[in-house]
Amino acid sequence: MKHLTRPLAAAALAASLLATTAPAALAQAPAKPPPAAALKLNAKGYLETPGLNVLVFSNGSEDLFNDAKMSGVELIQHGVRTVTNGDVRLSPTPGQWDPMAKLVARKVDPATGAITATLAFVGQDFGYTIRVEPRGEAFTVSVTLDKPLPAALEGKAGFNLEVLPSAYFRKTFLADGKPGSFPLYPSSPMAAPIDGRAEPLPLTTASRFVLAPEDPTRRITITGTAPLSLYDGRNQAQNGWYVLRALLPAGKTGRVIEWTVSANALPGWVRPPSIAHSQLGYMPGQKKVAIIERDPADPPKAQARLLKVSETGAFTPVLTSALSAWRPWLRYAYADFDFSSVTAPGLYVIDYAGRRTAPFRIDPALYDDAWHPTLDVYFPVAMDHMFVNEAYRVWHGDAHRDDALQAPLNHEHLDLYAQGPTTDTPFKPMEHIPGLNVGGWFDAGDFDIRTQTHYAVVRTLVDTWEQFRPTRDETSIDETRRHVAIHVPDGAPDLLQQIEHGTLQLLAQHKAVGHAIHGIVEPDLGQYTHLGDAVTKTDGLVYDPALGPDQAKDGRSGVKDDRWAFTSKSTPLNYGSIAALAAASRALRGYRDALADDCLATAQRVWDDEHSHAPDLFHHGNTTGGDLVDEEFSAAVELLITTKDPKYAARIDALWPKVEPRFVQNADLAARAVPFMPPAFKARMEPAVRAYKAKSDALLAENPFGVPIAMGGWAGSGGVAEFGLTHWALHRAFPEIIDGQAVFRSLNYLYGTHPGSDISLVSAVGTVSKEVAYGNNRADFSFIAGGVVPGELIVKPDFPENKEDWPFFWGENEYVVNVGASYIQLVNAAAALAREKH
Repeated sequence: MKHLTRPLAAAALAASLLATTAPAALAQAPAKPPPAAALKLNAKGYLETPGLNVLVFSNGSEDLFNDAKMSGVELIQHGVRTVTNGDVRLSPTPGQWDPMAKLVARKVDPATGAITATLAFVGQDFGYTIRVEPRGEAFTVSVTLDKPLPAALEGKAGFNLEVLPSAYFRKTFLADGKPGSFPLYPSSPMAAPIDGRAEPLPLTTASRFVLAPEDPTRRITITGTAPLSLYDGRNQAQNGWYVLRALLPAGKTGRVIEWTVSANALPGWVRPPSIAHSQLGYMPGQKKVAIIERDPADPPKAQARLLKVSETGAFTPVLTSALSAWRPWLRYAYADFDFSSVTAPGLYVIDYAGRRTAPFRIDPALYDDAWHPTLDVYFPVAMDHMFVNEAYRVWHGDAHRDDALQAPLNHEHLDLYAQGPTTDTPFKPMEHIPGLNVGGWFDAGDFDIRTQTHYAVVRTLVDTWEQFRPTRDETSIDETRRHVAIHVPDGAPDLLQQIEHGTLQLLAQHKAVGHAIHGIVEPDLGQYTHLGDAVTKTDGLVYDPALGPDQAKDGRSGVKDDRWAFTSKSTPLNYGSIAALAAASRALRGYRDALADDCLATAQRVWDDEHSHAPDLFHHGNTTGGDLVDEEFSAAVELLITTKDPKYAARIDALWPKVEPRFVQNADLAARAVPFMPPAFKARMEPAVRAYKAKSDALLAENPFGVPIAMGGWAGSGGVAEFGLTHWALHRAFPEIIDGQAVFRSLNYLYGTHPGSDISLVSAVGTVSKEVAYGNNRADFSFIAGGVVPGELIVKPDFPENKEDWPFFWGENEYVVNVGASYIQLVNAAAALAREKH
């Protein structure tokens, strides 16, 4: 029990005596809260009342991954999306690879507020309609069948509603009045496996569920016309959700399922404002603008304050300033707080309407170390084919020493890999390709080596090296021993060592098969979804079909667990690869001369070979290279910079009419080519640069943040970083046209100046940063220092979201290695620009 001060204790005692001795006539019942407002259809096509939004197929299913947890009937309760995927599914707790119906049509009835979605399972001869209708503060959701359920789907098809586990951790439920609690860690019963797959059994079954009755911000009541079952999908997959489910009845048509859902909404609830700002801080001479994000129902305040934090913890106001005019965007209103006039170094917070930010810096050395965690930790952890150690911790062992088997013919694989009708190599399907078990980085939150990502990373790191020469040495990297020690200097610049590591994999591909390959990826879904130390995915021994499954001999084994190499020849992929090799040869010169020679010779050979025949245009997903023109242009530019050979300049000139319409994709390359091209080339570029500036300037009016914000299923921090780097490249070539301020806007976006929240999207950089992210460590609800996540995803039509308590949203939280490389360069560009402006 807490101790009260004497006056408060006396008052509490008096109140207690009064409550126990007062006559019944004097006793007062607690005030009844005002009723919640009825759900209404808004102009954006979803139901809303203060504190609650009901989306109905505003977000369709993803084509890349069926289950992005962003589809069907969804609830946003008090500013948090807690329920999603209200739809018919074919298993109790489906995962991201399980079948999902396609949206055929969506209709909104303005008169009744009803929203109807028509869907069908492709190839299953099964379609249905889901209808959501407002009923005061509640709504009904129903499933209608025009014809009976196919016999093959009886006992499988059911209406599911998925509930975010982290929103209901440590909370309870009532099932027909019987109490229960949501398990913090999965412990539900499982059925015996069928066809190798074990399915969860229900935690409980009832006709009426009340979720979190104790929490008015999360309470949801669901009543069905038939029993509902509650499942926990996390026994089957760490990214599983709690699921409420009712099977569709066999042999029935018409409205076969109907639920009444009442999600509690606090009357008059208003979302608190967010103060979007850089969690890292600002250089003294830099433009400093925080962006206030406000619920339109929240009365606006006219001013914000900047307070300086003293050594004693005092907060001293140093600036009180009027905000800019409020303007709407998506679901909120935004205004700028400009405090550029404050330049004194120190710690500061921003105060708006009684809310304060975490402290941030004004510091002339701000960017000196902001990129260190990415190079010191994130990149080493991402290194494939290496044992990676950090003090007492082993991040992973020397993984994939058994790479790789030739992929089978005419095979469409997971994660957008495919093999064509020939191998385009000397190797037969399922034959070991020697020499591929070296170098490379894990592509993202999983473990595949994606070549298109690799060559982008190598070129970005080379560009960073050539512009800024960062000689930081905090990591020991021994390619011979295949060993990495984080925080252990070894006398070599870490950036050069990372360039070497990526280059080794690119070069190995050309040596092994004669051209760039799509990548090396897990052979099956079981390996692909592996979480934990990558060294445990395979036995590290090359597969030998002559050995039995329990045999191992001379470094080979009969275990067919080796990753597959996808090798169909692609000219765009070849061009992208040799662009990186040509660039790497420059950076490696003087550090690894033999490797530099090999890189350049390979790049020149492949260039000449590709120009001796028609292009190979095998294409699948995002693993076979970019646009042919873009990739050839990149190879020509890098080879020109490396060799100064006029034939590459002539090819750049010849490509320009096709490149210019795609200037946005090629602007940085074109800018880098300017010093090595005849003066006329710069003049030819200028109209495109001016047009690009006009489009960039238009972003200042299109959204409050002045950077391109992605509206698809993958959030846009990578695009924002590239936007800043493009401005940096153009500023260097055309300073009279491009002032470079977008570099700071882009970096500040990554550090917290974005919609939805003010969290830094770079783990361990900034006062409040991403601490729960989608790396291969995601099952631990942890982070990798220096990793950059995609950031605020726009849940259509208007809800910015980035979950900090649930890492498994890949579109919001997945680290990708190429964005890490771009971030390192962007920070160094901002530092250089600040020095230039100063």
